Amino acid sequence: MKKIWDRFVNILTFIGKHFKALIFLLILFLLFAPSSTPTQTPNLMRIDLTGVITDSSKILKEIKTAKTSENIKGILFYVDSPGGSVAPSVEIYMAINDLKKSKKVVAYAAGTMASGSYYAASPSDTIVANPGSMIGSIGVIASIPNIEELTKKIGISEQVISAGEYKQAGTVMRKMNEKERAALQENVDDIYELFVNDVANARGLDIAKKDEFANARVFIASKAKDVGLVDKIGSINDANELLVEMAGVKEAIWKEPDFMDKLEKKFGQVISSQLLTLFYGVKYF
Repeated sequence: MKKIWDRFVNILTFIGKHFKALIFLLILFLLFAPSSTPTQTPNLMRIDLTGVITDSSKILKEIKTAKTSENIKGILFYVDSPGGSVAPSVEIYMAINDLKKSKKVVAYAAGTMASGSYYAASPSDTIVANPGSMIGSIGVIASIPNIEELTKKIGISEQVISAGEYKQAGTVMRKMNEKERAALQENVDDIYELFVNDVANARGLDIAKKDEFANARVFIASKAKDVGLVDKIGSINDANELLVEMAGVKEAIWKEPDFMDKLEKKFGQVISSQLLTLFYGVKYF
């Protein structure tokens, strides 16, 4: 244990002493590292959707770049996300649906393609899933805390001036009444119907059988394929090769990510790899 602790302290001390130098060297590396295809025009592009969906602006910008580039023939939409907010998920859905009118789009479920991230990816021409990935969760949830009892204990109350019967629906300061609950439930139901209908249209599924593929169920990849949520089971290489075939390119030349994306990714890898060496004896699955 002492050896592990000493190693941890040494790593943190090294990072602390040489942090600026590490950043500087990393920037130099990213700026001047030779590209594998420096003189060739890219014809394929990868767009990543990872983590919780809270904002769609970055992905929408990448989709626009892919759409407006005449040389880009196909897009790998790499997804590893549990979902997130409704509006940005819908925005990405619409953008992917529009993109596939002019480009080939293959979505790859790397780990989790669920809820809003499945919504976003569903219009893709083909969805390939890692055998261990979790797919689906076509459902909607709204969670509202109720701290009424806590505020009573600590002596906090609120003074509210509002107009409109439902203006306070969803306040955390008290339990909602039946009319408020019914109104919020109606909203959730409407979003669910939008979700289910859009997925059914995108995937060519029978809306009358929505309980088979939706109802907030989460499926492992093989069962997701059985109910029509994915098309193929395979690796990232399988997804890449499929995209090359569908896009009709003779030689795959991938568009390099922009500088800031490379910097963020490389820096994260450097730090995480150093810290993970502390636990080299621990295996996770």
